[in-house]
Amino acid sequence: MAIASGGGHWVQLLRLRPAYIDSNVFFVSLDPTSASDVPDHRYYVISEASRKQKLQFIRVILQLLRILWKERPDVIITTGSAPALMALGLGKKLFRCKTIWIDSIANAERLSTSGSQAGRVADVWLTQWEHLADDEKGPHYWGAVL
Repeated sequence: MAIASGGGHWVQLLRLRPAYIDSNVFFVSLDPTSASDVPDHRYYVISEASRKQKLQFIRVILQLLRILWKERPDVIITTGSAPALMALGLGKKLFRCKTIWIDSIANAERLSTSGSQAGRVADVWLTQWEHLADDEKGPHYWGAVL
């Protein structure tokens, strides 16, 4: 499962495709039109949820549970957003998925809010900025997507 919100998060996730394109991957995002970016793959749309839209989290959790139950992924990879963090948590705790969080390159000064919490659920927790990495506690730096 490859999941990201729209905009830069989505673009960065697509730039990672060579790493997982031979896998049985499906995509999850917030914009129905992004399905055209991955025409040969299954694509699911979920709702937006943020700190300002707390009730939306319930809807997103239900949407993610439906997708996870149907697809049963082995791995979940994301380049960020609050819904993606929820997907990692649900996938890891309920479906025993391996999880990978790559914080957006836009977060040059500090990790995103979701990115700073991702270390609790991500098996692999990465930043795209070397100066934000912490070799002992994480996140780690393996390079930049862009």
